[in-house]
Amino acid sequence: MSTTPAALKELRDAYDDRPAAIRRRRAAGAPVVGCVGADVPVELVTAAGALPVRLAGDPARDRAAADRYLGTGLDPAARSILAGLLSGEPELDLLLISNDCAASLRLFYTVRELRRLGVEPSLPRTHLVDVLHLPHRTTTRYNRVRLAETKELLERWSGRRIGESELAKAVRQHDEARRRILALRRLRTADRPALRGEDALVAIGAGAVLTPEEHAALLDRLMLADAGLPRYDGPRLYLTGSAHDGPEVYRAIEAAGYLIVADDHDWGDALAGPLVGEPTLDALAERYQYRAPTAARSSVRVRADQTAATVERSHPDLLVCYVRDRDEAPAWDFPAQRRAAGVPAVILEHRRYGELGEDALPIIADALRTARQNGETG
Repeated sequence: MSTTPAALKELRDAYDDRPAAIRRRRAAGAPVVGCVGADVPVELVTAAGALPVRLAGDPARDRAAADRYLGTGLDPAARSILAGLLSGEPELDLLLISNDCAASLRLFYTVRELRRLGVEPSLPRTHLVDVLHLPHRTTTRYNRVRLAETKELLERWSGRRIGESELAKAVRQHDEARRRILALRRLRTADRPALRGEDALVAIGAGAVLTPEEHAALLDRLMLADAGLPRYDGPRLYLTGSAHDGPEVYRAIEAAGYLIVADDHDWGDALAGPLVGEPTLDALAERYQYRAPTAARSSVRVRADQTAATVERSHPDLLVCYVRDRDEAPAWDFPAQRRAAGVPAVILEHRRYGELGEDALPIIADALRTARQNGETG
């Protein structure tokens, strides 16, 4: 179907040039709120009449200015985000940073202090969204208070009250986009996938700069054109470990003939669930408390259970754990993930941000060759 290439092209255009998409929103008069981390309640931002834009790093961006403030011992993705903010790209009206990992928390304190002290006055006003993830009702109550504070901040900032109808509409819109992300799985996990891992990453990540309605509509067009999409063959990989806010690693793996049929980070498949459902602060608090587990904030057991469930639905030939330099937490989960997966597994540690590394493809090939010799894969 002719709409398929167009839908995928529109998603890729938004993903590949996120600053341009943000500039178009601002030119149209829409306030833009930058979001760092997947714990920022985008529903509240949308309900306040603003566009929530999730900020990503760029491996090619010069990080020297950010390194003066953050040092070089922090995850380079966070340092790249600060470098972008210091250069004024993108231009934001407000910045919300979630406490989803140590790097995000340090980024928040750095931005706040640089602005407060007048060292970098052009940095946007910022607020910390401190969502916790322990499986307790007391945690839910704590999160509800934090989300109420964020709601009140957005109301003061926007001059717009977030009432029941505004929140209900925003929750419905974002849940609809999440349902499409969940449905997208069937295209990449089919016996002959109709969507490569890089294309899925792009299709999901384009939502970082699109309204939820636009994102859902484009994903609908992509999935409705399933019959017109090409089918791909090759060894199937499940990519776990560090998050990928850009396509470079996916592109390098799939250029070698592999297919990434599943991932579990919050720039990919894990961004979908769970849904909010009821348009209340309580439901929002639970949604972010219980969203898909990550290495930075979940137990080893929970991550292993997640791995087993993902293997069951995606049928990979190999589990590949990619661990970015300065992001050590995923390596702690790998032994339990390998045991839970029930398929061959390899770990790629100390990877440079946005790079696969020259040794990675031989490691993957050797693991698959050994698995075939041992009858562990087809």
